[in-house]
Amino acid sequence: MKICRFNENRLGVVEGNIVRDVTEALELLPPAAYPFPRHDVLIAHLDKIRRLAAELAPLAQSIPLTDARLLSPIANPGKIIAAPVNYQKHLKEVLGDPNLHHDNQINQIQRAGLFLKATSSLVGPSEGVALRKLDRRNDHEVELAVVIGKTAANIPRENALQYVAGYCIGLDITIRGPEERSFRKSPDSYTVLGPWLVTSDELPDAGNLDFSISVNGETRQKSNTNELILGVRELIEFASSFYTLQPGDVIITGTPEGVASIQPGDTMFAEIDRIGSMTVAVRSNDIGA
Repeated sequence: MKICRFNENRLGVVEGNIVRDVTEALELLPPAAYPFPRHDVLIAHLDKIRRLAAELAPLAQSIPLTDARLLSPIANPGKIIAAPVNYQKHLKEVLGDPNLHHDNQINQIQRAGLFLKATSSLVGPSEGVALRKLDRRNDHEVELAVVIGKTAANIPRENALQYVAGYCIGLDITIRGPEERSFRKSPDSYTVLGPWLVTSDELPDAGNLDFSISVNGETRQKSNTNELILGVRELIEFASSFYTLQPGDVIITGTPEGVASIQPGDTMFAEIDRIGSMTVAVRSNDIGA
């Protein structure tokens, strides 16, 4: 199933070029009270939501996909976990270009570890990216995003896929400079997730997916997830050895070679096999740009 959030926090099922409004399924979610959960409540109850959404969809009101304002399919991730330099060619690219590494220590991912992005950086494709620090280079990075479906820690890689709710396209926007990664990658709108969540039953193995990003029609990055240094299973094992993973946590798995700058007025088009595609506009942040 392809599940999206659209317009004013409506819940939709995507079928071809239409979105079926199944917002009524959200009535299954338990009411939240303070202190609020540290996870995404919809993902925690995804199985029940999917069953009711499937029942509602045939008679649900539908709108053209082109008329839907797509939000991030995950509303409240507790954590956005990111994998640095997780493609061998990108590692060589970063090590070889001072404009990318800025004298920061660059290690292989097994030594560098993972890092966190602020959840406040998360937007959907229709919200677009608002660039800051326009005197510096801002780069696009396209990645496979993995959404965790269950609470767990210390997950062995052989069981890791049992904890995946689904997959999305992720864009990890990056300001180049000497600061720590998480600082430069966490401004508002610097994490784009979309266009929808493809549930794991539709994509049981994400280890061989072609993906790409183009800017203004020019292909910038193109690769396959079979070139990941640490694949989805290994990343879940690695992340869960440090963090307890919660429903709705997102792991963005790393970007391949070809990172390049974006400017206000650009249009990015990203796609991943068996997931879909999304168009994301780039603008300037109006405050403190």
